[in-house]
Amino acid sequence: MDFDTPLAEAWIRAIAAAVEKEHARLTELDSAIGDGDHGSNLRRGFAAAVAALDGLHPDGPGAVLTRTGTTLISKVGGASGPLYGKAFRAIGAALPGPAAPAAVAEALSAGLDAVRLLGKAEPGDKTIVDAWTPAVAAFRAAAAGGADLPAAAAAAADAAEQGARDTTPLQARKGRASYLGERSTGHQDPGATSTALLFRTLADTTTP
Repeated sequence: MDFDTPLAEAWIRAIAAAVEKEHARLTELDSAIGDGDHGSNLRRGFAAAVAALDGLHPDGPGAVLTRTGTTLISKVGGASGPLYGKAFRAIGAALPGPAAPAAVAEALSAGLDAVRLLGKAEPGDKTIVDAWTPAVAAFRAAAAGGADLPAAAAAAADAAEQGARDTTPLQARKGRASYLGERSTGHQDPGATSTALLFRTLADTTTP
């Protein structure tokens, strides 16, 4: 199985559905250490991304993901719009045509690079990066070992979810949560949680 245009579309629609289902939880997490709008922002953004795909006739998976990124940047407020928007645009730029797992791993790594460049965050800062980094590492390792796309995506999803859970004891060093200092500990980071959701939907979408 290659990552192709129909799969790219299915992934974005699955993210939108998952965010619709989980937006209240994401907002609850963000209310504890942020502005309380992470879930509602992503809900609006991915709904707009799905609408932007309707009637689109993309010539490759990259076109789907690039349109998604552009839409998120224009429609989502706060930090999550630019971060996820830049990430999807970077992934899209790396996937002009159908791609095998190794190429998908490098595209997801490009998405992580975009997030880190914009947010100036490193692992341990209690951000999206704490889920995205282990996800990319797990996807790349699985692909290098000969795993197919569903297996590599499942490994990435498991790693992202663990990465999100591991943010709970961390003190935030970036973003709105960093203003709380030690009070940011004991709460799972909402951005890392939505990143885990993104990778889980990729795994679910690729599973036959």
